[in-house]
Amino acid sequence: MSAPAGTATGGVTQDEIRLAARNHALPLEALRHELTPVGLHYLLIHYDIPVVDPGTYRLEIGGAVERPLSLSLADLRERPAVTRAVTLECAGNGRARLEPRPISQPWLTEAIGTAEGTGVPLGALLEEAGLRDDAVEVLFTGLDRGIEGGVEQDYERSLPVAEALSADALLAYEMGGAPLPPQHGYPLRS
Repeated sequence: MSAPAGTATGGVTQDEIRLAARNHALPLEALRHELTPVGLHYLLIHYDIPVVDPGTYRLEIGGAVERPLSLSLADLRERPAVTRAVTLECAGNGRARLEPRPISQPWLTEAIGTAEGTGVPLGALLEEAGLRDDAVEVLFTGLDRGIEGGVEQDYERSLPVAEALSADALLAYEMGGAPLPPQHGYPLRS
């Protein structure tokens, strides 16, 4: 007898198997490296990786600002760049322990890595745009989109204003001295 549609043996669903084919965890022995080699970074791809034309890409800063900005990649690269080591950890680390377990990449502790990112300080851009005092969060909307539960979704995440204005917040266009790979958010990630 075969398993019902959407399920596989051992309580793992076919959807989780598909996700595991697209994504991978950091081999924990790679934590010995001060900077995680680019090919060993954990990878979680929520939706299809978009094809981005760097010549037409625009970063739009709007909403609770006095002066909306529309910046090309060339505009961003003309600004003073900052390079810093940044440790990234997936917000879903530990989700494999949830009951009931959500259909997603079943991370335990391995969705972490440290990259050297180069880009523009987010706070400087928000200051230039005139972030209003009533702003609560800074919302980032990615170019990747998909369907969940039959509803079209944009990939979005936010930061509280205090974190977005901190000296550590960076809009990176390079990882490890090279342009961001498409699977890591090319052309720009926060």
